[in-house]
Amino acid sequence: MALGSGAGRLRCAGALLVSLFLMASNCYATTPDTSPALLNRPPRVLILYPYDERIAATTAAGEALRSRLLEATDGKIDLFSEFLDLARFPEADHAARMGRYLTEKYAARRPDVIVALGKESASFISTNRGRIAPNAKIVAAGFGNSTAENIDLPDDVIGAFTTFDILKTAEMARGLQPNARHLYIIGGSSEFDRGWLATARADLDEFSKSYETTYLENLTIEEFIERAAHVPSDSIILALTVFKDRAGRNFIPREAIRQIAATASAPVYGPYQTYIDHGVVGGNTVTFDTLGQTVGNLVIDVIAGRPVSDVQAPQTNIVDARQLRRWGLAEGNLPPGTVKMYRAKSLWEEHWLAATGVLGVVLMQAGIIVALLLERRRRQDAESRSRLHLLEAVHLNQSATAGALSSSIAHELNQPLSAIRNNAEAASELLRSGNPDRELIQQILLDIQADDQRAGDIIGRMRGLLKKRREIDWQVFDLNDVASSAIRIIHGDAERRGITLNTNRPASELPVRADKVHVQQVILNLATNAMDAMMDADSAKRILTFATGIEKQRVELCVVDTGNGIPEERLSSIFEPFYTTKNAGTGLGLSISRAIVETYGGTISAYNRPEGGAIFRVVLPLARREARGA
Repeated sequence: MALGSGAGRLRCAGALLVSLFLMASNCYATTPDTSPALLNRPPRVLILYPYDERIAATTAAGEALRSRLLEATDGKIDLFSEFLDLARFPEADHAARMGRYLTEKYAARRPDVIVALGKESASFISTNRGRIAPNAKIVAAGFGNSTAENIDLPDDVIGAFTTFDILKTAEMARGLQPNARHLYIIGGSSEFDRGWLATARADLDEFSKSYETTYLENLTIEEFIERAAHVPSDSIILALTVFKDRAGRNFIPREAIRQIAATASAPVYGPYQTYIDHGVVGGNTVTFDTLGQTVGNLVIDVIAGRPVSDVQAPQTNIVDARQLRRWGLAEGNLPPGTVKMYRAKSLWEEHWLAATGVLGVVLMQAGIIVALLLERRRRQDAESRSRLHLLEAVHLNQSATAGALSSSIAHELNQPLSAIRNNAEAASELLRSGNPDRELIQQILLDIQADDQRAGDIIGRMRGLLKKRREIDWQVFDLNDVASSAIRIIHGDAERRGITLNTNRPASELPVRADKVHVQQVILNLATNAMDAMMDADSAKRILTFATGIEKQRVELCVVDTGNGIPEERLSSIFEPFYTTKNAGTGLGLSISRAIVETYGGTISAYNRPEGGAIFRVVLPLARREARGA
């Protein structure tokens, strides 16, 4: 059947060919003389791409065709693809080599249908059909009827034709920019680019009389960018193709247009869908999906052996909604039926059915949410009261500890105070002498200052024990420092009882995030309990050891005594409230210690030593070092 039959007016004859590649040409196949449906094997379809795989339009078109054929045949079809690369290698020798290569490659698997995308592919297969697949049907797609007539295709070639009408793109631009006064048309320097420009001059002859029209052609890419960036704001820019610039550099047209549109001072339009998302407002074109469906249905009919004839792929206007917003162009001025891509839909427009259901669910859940919020508020109040009770219990425990250590602390405080008095009396005696020793007096004064500082430190530690607070003071500190502070507090009491204090600590810091006073109270509770437990032991064996360390991102403190240990039957209940082995004990010290440790994400446990005595082990999370000082 003749390619010219039923052909309408073709816009952009030569342009149709590569235009399709830029746009999204889909391939369509037909059947051989013997329908593949009658063969005892899946039909074979070979898709010929004219350029390489970088040309997005032909690749997208081919993928749309493949998807349609796989869907229609339930995957029972053999699809083959070949990229002829005829743009970068237009020489006749290359085409001849490709012909010989494909002849040998498909010698054992002759295609039943060959789909030729673009004029170059159609010319190539027309020349080499007898060698590659003499009985195959040919479907040519991606160019117009007049182009088909110019390349003189065989009469039995089926055409899926596309017409690119630059005038329709220009008319859409005029509707969006009714106040425009300037018109710029951009085209490159390749043979195809020049052909497009010639077609545009003819088609826009009457249209361009309403504007001050300028053709930007035969420029370098830098010149295109520069000129587009300085056109008047009341301009329309029509971008055709730039396969090559004046400097001879090759481009993928959409990438060249993207560079030009990025800094253009007026809206840019183009006749290819592949230009969308590359800075172009839009244009009149053939969409990938529409072309894919048209060609796919044609190939399916050919495979099934049904009669087929040339078809025209329908066209439509497409715009990028983001570019409309960029240039302040009104959607209401678009031609009816325009496809708006990248349009930000409202929730109701995009999901009205789901939104209706969600609205009902939200109303139903509102009451539940309110109830949960009230419950959360009640829980927070309960947690706040619980923290307050803990703080009060800790304060009482601190007061009890201070009371228990009062005699020891008084004894410890008496030493610096006595030293201060003695030094003061000695200084007075020296001053009453006829020739006082000034250097000795100076030394005595320094000793008085040191003893005063020592007394102040003792009083400061006591005030820390007795200080009452309403909130937890979160801070990052070194566990070793807190352990040392606790040891200084009990040092006098331990000395009075004949207990030796040992420490075993690493050189590195052990950062912990908690309330420093609370952790110190835990250590004091464990230490005073341990000292009480050793009162029946031989005085030479009364040793209290504090060991700190780190393991698996956890910090631990062990308080080890040499007393009689804990009865095995009571180990499991030793941290319960009111449990005590002391006659005058309250049974709250260890219980409060556990509450404190668990508040800061830690654990506390007790064990007996095989050689006698007990071990109390406190484990707390290791704080991040960068949080120190926060």
